[in-house]
Amino acid sequence: MPEMIRREAGPRPAGRRPARLISVLVAMIVRNPRMLMARPAVSAALLGYLRKFKPRRVDGQIFIHSHLPAVNSKAYSRFIEEHLLGKCPGPSHAQVAVTNACPQRCAYCYNRHRRGQPMDLPTLRKTIAELKAMGVFWLGWTGGEPLLRPDLVALTEEAAPGCTVKLFTTGLGLTAPLARDLRAAGLSSVSVSLDHWTADVHDRVRGYPGAFQAAMNAIGLFQSAGLHVGVSAVLTREMIRNGEAETFLDFLRRLGLDEAWLSEAKPTLQAFWKPECIVSDSERRTLIEMQDRANRKRGMTVNYLGHFEDAAHFGCNAGGKMIYVDAFGEVSPCVFAPMTFGNVQTESLGKIAAEMRASFAPDSACFVNANYPLFAKHYAGRIPLSPLESRSLMGDVRFGRPGRYRHLIEGSQ
Repeated sequence: MPEMIRREAGPRPAGRRPARLISVLVAMIVRNPRMLMARPAVSAALLGYLRKFKPRRVDGQIFIHSHLPAVNSKAYSRFIEEHLLGKCPGPSHAQVAVTNACPQRCAYCYNRHRRGQPMDLPTLRKTIAELKAMGVFWLGWTGGEPLLRPDLVALTEEAAPGCTVKLFTTGLGLTAPLARDLRAAGLSSVSVSLDHWTADVHDRVRGYPGAFQAAMNAIGLFQSAGLHVGVSAVLTREMIRNGEAETFLDFLRRLGLDEAWLSEAKPTLQAFWKPECIVSDSERRTLIEMQDRANRKRGMTVNYLGHFEDAAHFGCNAGGKMIYVDAFGEVSPCVFAPMTFGNVQTESLGKIAAEMRASFAPDSACFVNANYPLFAKHYAGRIPLSPLESRSLMGDVRFGRPGRYRHLIEGSQ
């Protein structure tokens, strides 16, 4: 069998990681020879980051993890040309809520209280095209439940050229033909929401009987379709403190997944705007160490968002390299930030994004974790905070230093 295959198992033989990393570097350079023009410090930093993950080959694509495009893809070539060498100011990553409809009722859902007039199809298509033109090479479909859109396959086919497209889904409504059609349309990867290894707990968290079984069914259907398949899990502080996150990872490994994408519940909603809901630095370090231990083994990649945002890596990209457009056209710094800088149904996306980018600076701390008290201070009874409230809030924000890799790549001082 090939050296890099999906759903590996068992201990890792000594000496395999350097060989696998070299094969990935060769693939990257063959595809993107101009990356050799990057400053040595930048190349060394990226190499150090890549060494912390296991490359996986799925359907001919070589993934480090699903927050990055496959390294032998056109989307990764755009990262090299437009962002690494071209210093593109626009966002590289975007998430778009293609619907706000969802039968599940998660207490921590970042879209739980968003309301408005949904974008019509022409506005949605225009928004996707503009995001790509601004520099977006990684696009995530979110919601609500994206599978509720009957035109999701067509939207994916339109977005996919030159862009890696990832689907975030509960799995509700998935069929085998739809999974195959999404793959054929150009879907690169999928994260199925799964928050616990027992059906009762997951269903209770999701407020939907049968949520666990729907997720398990979807995992199997996506795997059969040949996609890069992961789970998106929201960990509670109790799971982290009690060591249950490790138990959960052991369960996920047995599912033959390509990746576990981990995050903690974020202070997006008013109910979470209190210190006891925020993951501590020591708990965040616990998860980073758990990720690093897991990635020294064969099998499933573990990708913790707090690791990506750590000061030693890329830091927080909200409002700069990351952008979120909700189902009603509101433009936010990221999915977790309960604020908007404007609406694409009445304003230019480019203008909104430029204003938002001017308000943000690279930081080594998660924006919402660090600034949730300001949400409460400027909150006037509606989520997201209005553009006026958001601009007022930004006047109170104090940014720190950028993450190490962001600092090197963008030449920040």
